[in-house]
Amino acid sequence: MHGFANPARFLGIAKPLTPWLAWGGLLLIVIGAIAGLYFSPADYLQGQSVRILYVHVPAAWLGMGGWTGLAIASLMQFVWRHPLSGIAARAIALPGALFTALCLATGSIWGRPTWGTWWEWDGRMTSMLVLLFLYFGYIALANASDERGSVSRVTAIFGLVGAVNIPIINRSVVWWNSLHQRPSITLQGSSIDNAILWPLGFTTLGFTLLFGAIVLMRMRASLAEIKVDARLKRMAAS
Repeated sequence: MHGFANPARFLGIAKPLTPWLAWGGLLLIVIGAIAGLYFSPADYLQGQSVRILYVHVPAAWLGMGGWTGLAIASLMQFVWRHPLSGIAARAIALPGALFTALCLATGSIWGRPTWGTWWEWDGRMTSMLVLLFLYFGYIALANASDERGSVSRVTAIFGLVGAVNIPIINRSVVWWNSLHQRPSITLQGSSIDNAILWPLGFTTLGFTLLFGAIVLMRMRASLAEIKVDARLKRMAAS
C-alpha cells in the first residue's frame, strides 16, 4: 500500500482510471434504471413503489461503505501514517454524506405508501440518521484541521470511533422490532424475486463505480491544491 504513497505514482493511476469509473458507472446506472423502470415487474404487495429500491439500496450501501472506507483510511493514517490516507478520508466524507442523505430521502418516500408514514424512529432509520450526523461532524473537523488537504489525528480518531455505528446499522433490523424489513440479501441468498433483483446489480455496481470516480477526483483536486499552495510558498520565500 505504501507503494502508492508517492503522489506522482498515485496520480499516474488515478488520472486515467477516473473517467473509466465515471463513464462506466453512469452507463451501468442507465442500464439498471431502464431495466428497473420498464422491464422489471411491480411488486405484488408494494406495487410500483418497489422501484425506489434501485436507488435506495445502492445509496444505503455506499453510505455505510463510505464510512467503512473512511475508517480504514483513518486507521492507516493513525497507525502507519500513510501520506495519502488523510486525503482519501477527506475525499470520501462528502460523497458518503450525500449518499447517506439520499438513502434517508428515498427511504422516507418509499415508507410513505408502504408504512403509511414518512418517518419512524426505529433502529435502522435512526442509526442511519446518526451516520449522516457523523459525516457532518467529520467534515466539520476536517475543515477545521490545520492539515492542508489532509485531516488531523483527532479527525482520524473520530473516523475510527464512528465506525462502531456501521454494525449497528447492519444488525438493527435483527436486534430490534422494526417497521423496516429484515435483510433481503444475505450470504445465504436473496428473498427478492429474480425478475426484480437483477437490475439492482447494475445500479449498485454503477453507483459504486461513480462513487469511486468522485473520490478519485476529490483526491486529485486536493493534491493539486497542495501543490499550488507549496509553489506559492516557495515563490513568496524567494
